[in-house]
Amino acid sequence: MDLTPVLRDEHSAPFFDGAAEGVLVLRYSPNSGEWSAPAASVCAVSQARDLEWRAAAGTGELVSWTVKPGRPGGDGEPAPDQVIGIVELAEGPWLTLRLVDVDPAGLRTGQPVRVGFVRPDGGEAMPVGRVTA
Repeated sequence: MDLTPVLRDEHSAPFFDGAAEGVLVLRYSPNSGEWSAPAASVCAVSQARDLEWRAAAGTGELVSWTVKPGRPGGDGEPAPDQVIGIVELAEGPWLTLRLVDVDPAGLRTGQPVRVGFVRPDGGEAMPVGRVTA
């Protein structure tokens, strides 16, 4: 799988620590009881600034998807097409994930997705989605 390496910063370090252990972590507001996406600085619902990192179930449902055509690389050969999906997690936030090991012709909204992790050369572990039914 060809993924562009991503490097952590201070804000994203807990997310990548979780990813390295195979755990999806999200932002959670104890005051509002709401979950937010990993990049959130404030609660997506209440705007509270009390976000903390918590482990998520790592499951969700497919909301939408697209196929990104592969472009020719340095060798002139086209890279494989990529399937990119929007997944509504069990906790509520939506994540945009590369869907792996999937035939886009068989996708439909509402399909269950489990978050897995891959580690590109030279980068952090990154989440990917695997359609489970």
